[in-house]
Amino acid sequence: MNAFERMRLLEECDIVTVIRRLAPEDVFPLSEALVEGGITAFEVTVDSENAYQIIRDLKKKWGDQALVGAGTVLDEVSARLAIDAGADFVFSPIYSKEVIQTANRYGVLALPGVLTPTEMVEAYQMGADAVKLFPASAFGPSYVKDMQGPLGHIPIIPTGGISHDNIQDYMQNGALAVGVGGGLVDPEVIHKGEFSEITKRARQLKDAAKGRNHQ
Repeated sequence: MNAFERMRLLEECDIVTVIRRLAPEDVFPLSEALVEGGITAFEVTVDSENAYQIIRDLKKKWGDQALVGAGTVLDEVSARLAIDAGADFVFSPIYSKEVIQTANRYGVLALPGVLTPTEMVEAYQMGADAVKLFPASAFGPSYVKDMQGPLGHIPIIPTGGISHDNIQDYMQNGALAVGVGGGLVDPEVIHKGEFSEITKRARQLKDAAKGRNHQ
């Protein structure tokens, strides 16, 4: 996939699942449960055990059926390792010119973390494909809508505090997609091997994002 195709798939998915510090053996069944529930974008944080190998293995498993990227990328070295592993995108909690430039250089999506309008504009001018609004919970869905007036040309992906209760508000206020972690990837549920529950939650989140009633 090229960058345009990756952006299109990201927008279609609505939800990027944040996979942080899970046991490597749990990641594959988790990804299967998520895909069954309609979620096809995974962010593996680089502070996870064997993060780069997990990215490589997930990408090999899902190919163009899913986006697999790296999260918590703070520097150029981490970005390059993730890209070498086959990452489709590089998520960061911060705005780093070096990380954006590295992603641009190798044709993967650059998704830096921002909070203020100035950071959004600077990151986009530097080459960000979209910006990660983090922590989104600090300002809520209305902040995304407020940014759509002056900065409607910049795609925004709110992350942090996104749940079934507020995901529709974020989407209706103009988010390209949202990042969801603990609200979906529940370590206790995963530890028990209850992956059907993950699928159920994924479907409910997808329905809520689209404004549909869930069962």
